[in-house]
Amino acid sequence: MKNWKRSLLSLFISVGLLATAAPAMAAPQPASVKINNQNVEFATNAPIVDHGTTLVPLKSTLQAMNVELSDVQDDTIHVVIDGKEIALNSKTELINGETYAPIRIVGEAAGYKVHWNQQSRTVFLISEATGEGARGFMWEVKHGGNTVYLVGSMHIADDSFYPLRSEFEDAFAEADYLGVEIDLSKAADEANQKLILDMGMYQDGTTLKDHVSKETYAKLEDILQQNGLEPNAFDVFKPWVVESTISTLKSMQSGYEASAGIDLYFIQKAIERKLPVLELETYESQLSMLDGFSSELQEKNLNTALDNFDVSAELVDDMAAMWKSGDDQKLLEFTESMIEDPEYYKAMLTDRNIVMADKIDGYLKSDKKAEYFIVVGAAHFAGKDGIVQLLQDKGYSVVRK
Repeated sequence: MKNWKRSLLSLFISVGLLATAAPAMAAPQPASVKINNQNVEFATNAPIVDHGTTLVPLKSTLQAMNVELSDVQDDTIHVVIDGKEIALNSKTELINGETYAPIRIVGEAAGYKVHWNQQSRTVFLISEATGEGARGFMWEVKHGGNTVYLVGSMHIADDSFYPLRSEFEDAFAEADYLGVEIDLSKAADEANQKLILDMGMYQDGTTLKDHVSKETYAKLEDILQQNGLEPNAFDVFKPWVVESTISTLKSMQSGYEASAGIDLYFIQKAIERKLPVLELETYESQLSMLDGFSSELQEKNLNTALDNFDVSAELVDDMAAMWKSGDDQKLLEFTESMIEDPEYYKAMLTDRNIVMADKIDGYLKSDKKAEYFIVVGAAHFAGKDGIVQLLQDKGYSVVRK
């Protein structure tokens, strides 16, 4: 299992092509709702998932939760819960003559834990507390009336990550801005799709077979055939695209999805709250970084993914356990395992950490007196070149939460 740590660190470092594979980014698709494990029957219009947000027929969903709908005006929903009238600020949409709203907004207001299951395309609303959530990774920084919460993400996840512990939810509830590496809700935009294809595909008439060794290509052919794909299915793509896809294929078959990742979870909530989303990077910067790897490093990374394909799901389980336990030492060990490859370490961590830390420094020095909730890959925070250390070097006190 050589270099397996580095192979899986992409789950903590860079969203990359995972975003484009997320089913939540597709066109509106049907979904179902369960309240305390009981199916909610919708007489006419059904729930849909649109750009990562589950929208439900408002009136019938509220009735199923024993919540009375008073009025809807200008994206403000007035409801009565336990005899108390509450105003919910949320986007609404008129679909097929019926008012739809995000299920999370109304569900949480009614006291339910809201959880999305990608595999069954079902939203679960659970009224009873399910215990304290996973610890994960979060730090707090304060300066000049501004507060920044730093949240370390795992870019793919499954049902077992949720609900998150209350500290995450409480901090996000007070946030004025959400900051992420890139806004995954824009993954399906035509410009971003074109950018990925332009950078990730060969434009000179050559194919993957012309750029990797016969041994590497043969390994790829075997894995593709074992998974019901044509042996030349990825011929038009560069090694970094193939590596990114292979690295996540097995884990996604095991239930880990980008659509359940910590980033997308908070992006969905930000969309529902109409909260501004700040990008610390861009699609172009992330893709340019990957495309800029030397041919030797690209093939080396591809071989790592191929050599560890059969055990990758088990290894992701280990990474997931690390995230849920909030194990700082193990995160540091994973991060430092990349130092042995200077090109990879510099591009994936050092250079990007400096850019992100500078942006966070700008938020802290802003005169807005605001709260920022920043979610980026967990490995960006660890070690001597991590964002935590960079902020401390700038004179800030960074407190683990």
